Amino acid sequence: MESSQYDIAIIGGGILGLSTAMQLAGRAPHWRVAVLEKEEELATHQTGHNSGVMHSGIYYRPGSHKARFCVAGLNNLVRFCDENEIEYQQCGKVIIALKESELGRLQDLYDRGTANGVPDLEIVGPERLKEIEPHVTGVKALWAPHTGIVDFTKVAAAYANKFQQAGGDIFTGAAVRKITRSAGSVALETTKGTLQAKNLINCAGLYADRVAAMTGENVPVRIIPFRGEYYTLQPESHHLVSGLIYPVPDPQFPFLGVHFTRNIKGHVEAGPNAVLALRREGYRKRDFSLGDNLGNLAYPGFWKMAMKYWKIGMGEVYRSYNKRVFLRDLQRLLPEIKDSDLAGGGSGVRAQAVAKDGSLLDDFSIIQGRDTIHVLNAPSPGATSSLAIGEHIAGLAVENFGAPS
Repeated sequence: MESSQYDIAIIGGGILGLSTAMQLAGRAPHWRVAVLEKEEELATHQTGHNSGVMHSGIYYRPGSHKARFCVAGLNNLVRFCDENEIEYQQCGKVIIALKESELGRLQDLYDRGTANGVPDLEIVGPERLKEIEPHVTGVKALWAPHTGIVDFTKVAAAYANKFQQAGGDIFTGAAVRKITRSAGSVALETTKGTLQAKNLINCAGLYADRVAAMTGENVPVRIIPFRGEYYTLQPESHHLVSGLIYPVPDPQFPFLGVHFTRNIKGHVEAGPNAVLALRREGYRKRDFSLGDNLGNLAYPGFWKMAMKYWKIGMGEVYRSYNKRVFLRDLQRLLPEIKDSDLAGGGSGVRAQAVAKDGSLLDDFSIIQGRDTIHVLNAPSPGATSSLAIGEHIAGLAVENFGAPS
């Protein structure tokens, strides 16, 4: 890699970085493009810990990046999987109103999804709900039949393969340590040597804010990691869940709440909760980074966020350490579920961008510098939207970075 010269370097070998690389190879075949990934394997963090849900675009504010990219992204993703023989299932999702007071929010979700162009949405009563998910309880539900499941690591691997077949380079085990600008070039010092590029695209996920700061960008947010922990259902309990079962979201809570997800590998997951992770890659309760926590404590937005959500946060921590509380919340959706049905599960870490005023960025955030593009916030439905986001970033690059060298 030493002194290698590229037109564009992409930092981050997750699903967004790889989608962007693949689409740049198609749109600007004369550009030399490289992907730098700090791990030895691609797609090991948010992509590799993803629930595998192919979202349909119900939750998101009409006109937002999330709404536009998710609906277009799902259509493109289904087509890509068909063309590349990647297994997926459109098993459908129910979003359940458990009490009459939630019916207004359920109607709002229907209206949002319809405005976003999500096809075949339907509000169903208890009888139809029992046909779709025989073991759940609820007053009414929103049925989204085209929501699906897939293994996003396989999708990311297909993106990487197409990019490399088109002549692109991928360097794994290449953590970026320093970024230096000089006339018309950016030098990226990595653990595998130095790479020179005219332009830079930052898809670093959990480290997107730090990479942006390395370039001298005035970063308007900080990435705060949240760990989502879940249980898996014992095989003999899989029949309790046909597809995807979600509650109506609580507007006071910034995440979707615990739910049931059947995944493409044949497992059924129950959860996740959402607790502050004490390390950016804090997949376990005991994972801790002094530097990460000192950085959070020095950030005014962290304290403002904590003041706003402290009570909810304490409840999430309590549920994290108390299986009975977790089970009780799951039983609101699926009354038959028992303690013995729940086996140990895994976790994922969400890279949540938090603004200086303490607000959690709700939409995708992509900003541009002179010779850089930074993806600062791309949580769910980022994986579903990966083709649409990658197309958007590739378009920005072609428009703003000029002719290849």
